[in-house]
Amino acid sequence: MAGWGGFFFSLLNYKTEKYVIAENRRIGILFRLYQLAVLGYIIGWVFIVKKGYQEKEEAIQTSVITKLKGVTLTNTSETGPYLWGAEDYVIPPNGEQVFFIVTNYIETPNQRLGFCAESFKIPDGRCQSDGDCLEGESVTAGNGIKTGMCLNSTGTCEIHAWCPVEHSKKPAEPLLSESENFTIYIKNFIRFPKFEFSKSNVLETSDESYLKTCSYDKENHPYCPIFRLGDLVSSTGHAYQDMAAKGGTIGVLIQWICDLDKDSSKCNPQYSFTRLDMNLNNTVTSGYNFRYARYHKDEKGETYRTLYKVYGIRFDIMVNGQAGKFNIIPTIIAIGSGVALIGVGAFACDMILLYMMNTSSYYRERKFEIINFKKDRNKQKDGKTGQKRSRKADPEKDASNSIKKPEGSDLALERPTPDDNQLPVDNRGPTIPRNTGQRYSSMASHKGSAQKHHITFASLN
Repeated sequence: MAGWGGFFFSLLNYKTEKYVIAENRRIGILFRLYQLAVLGYIIGWVFIVKKGYQEKEEAIQTSVITKLKGVTLTNTSETGPYLWGAEDYVIPPNGEQVFFIVTNYIETPNQRLGFCAESFKIPDGRCQSDGDCLEGESVTAGNGIKTGMCLNSTGTCEIHAWCPVEHSKKPAEPLLSESENFTIYIKNFIRFPKFEFSKSNVLETSDESYLKTCSYDKENHPYCPIFRLGDLVSSTGHAYQDMAAKGGTIGVLIQWICDLDKDSSKCNPQYSFTRLDMNLNNTVTSGYNFRYARYHKDEKGETYRTLYKVYGIRFDIMVNGQAGKFNIIPTIIAIGSGVALIGVGAFACDMILLYMMNTSSYYRERKFEIINFKKDRNKQKDGKTGQKRSRKADPEKDASNSIKKPEGSDLALERPTPDDNQLPVDNRGPTIPRNTGQRYSSMASHKGSAQKHHITFASLN
């Protein structure tokens, strides 16, 4: 119990630092190298690279407007020549930050509601008898509703659908191969609300013809917001014609890194491009397509349609950014973290010095000292009391040693009687300072013996 009590009482002790200069070159060099490393980290990485003295904001407010331009001509056996404009190949056509451009398609013209055979490509549409075609059941991943009849000529169920169903194969080459020369105008507005800062990605210039003639180039025109489709796709490391045949998804990243301690003209966007649908382990998942239809009416007022299965490139425009401006609070925090790191180095060097060296016990004895004020004060009092007692005993010993009685005789000391008018004389002898000790008392006794006194020896006879 005493051990546990001592442990709990030791928790109430307070520890303060005691600075000891250890003349150990290895530890000294290690500590200075660590300090230089921390100083380089704070100045080089925290302040210069990361700009730790700035207040940051990443909550960027943004708006994206897109506009595509370009025309191309296609000529197929089903529909003949057709001129494609931006209103035809851009879906949706209203200029959002996610849009699709048609580069290839399968066309099924003049579809009308009626009864026809399901495509043999649909597994659920195949049959061997009428029992395989339940009336009123829809064909899974098919084109219509089963009528209950199995058509032996095709080996598929009869369905009620838009007929004829799609049978054409995807063209090996993109029908809109000239689409690589189309251009995209990306207009981006951003705002950092904390700093009340707004800007656009359109270069501030007085040249009115700049946007009509420029085209984005990383080296020559890095701030031109007009992009050629072929150049944009090739920036991802893929060939445009291969991608246009099967379709795909391109990500356009606009990044704003703005140092608001500098002029606003230094705050400009950085563009990067990547293909998002590519999976090297499974190429079946790559590509992009969907279907849509255009509806018409004939002379009789009956509705018919043209079905398109379109392949193309989907563009996802993503915007992010960060703005920074000087503020004293992050500056103090960065400096404080540096001071704390230096303290970690001092702690590590202390551990090495006190516990990992052959002379660690010697350093520990010099560094750690236990102080108890009450015990030390009592020791000092005891020492003073002993000194007082020894000083009182010394004059008595000196007086006894100054006058010796001869054998066989009595020594009587007669002192003159003072007159009434004479001041009283202190017969105790001179005052002995505390720090002189026995030596001074012996000298005083010799001086006292030099005085004239009446001494009478009485014989014992």
